[in-house]
Amino acid sequence: MGFSVERFDHVVINCHDVPATADWYARVLGMTVEKFGPAGRTALRFGNQKINLRPVGALETDPAWTTGATEAAGAQDLCFITTASPEEVAEHLAACGVTILEGPVVKVGALGEMVSHYCRDLDGNLIEIAVYPS
Repeated sequence: MGFSVERFDHVVINCHDVPATADWYARVLGMTVEKFGPAGRTALRFGNQKINLRPVGALETDPAWTTGATEAAGAQDLCFITTASPEEVAEHLAACGVTILEGPVVKVGALGEMVSHYCRDLDGNLIEIAVYPS
């Protein structure tokens, strides 16, 4: 093999309402919303990571979008890691009015066992918020 992949740079989430989705991720997960590029696209930043938000139907108005073969909002399963305690995660989600689908529950992530809570974003994407034991 001539090369190997090091890490993700960014992912793109298809969504129905970019401003509302950006607000949800900022309010619930503490991400920073930013505009980028000449078209003023929207991204979410956290740590050294980035999520671009792509409105469903964008290809109809902006053929410069390159995207996957299937355009669908709500088809993502995403896991985010926090250093907060599982109790703090549950309290924060409740304070934000977010329904916890499952958790706290022990799961296995990229680095081993972690404690997770599951919820959904505005489009129905499954969001896992996990804590690795210290």
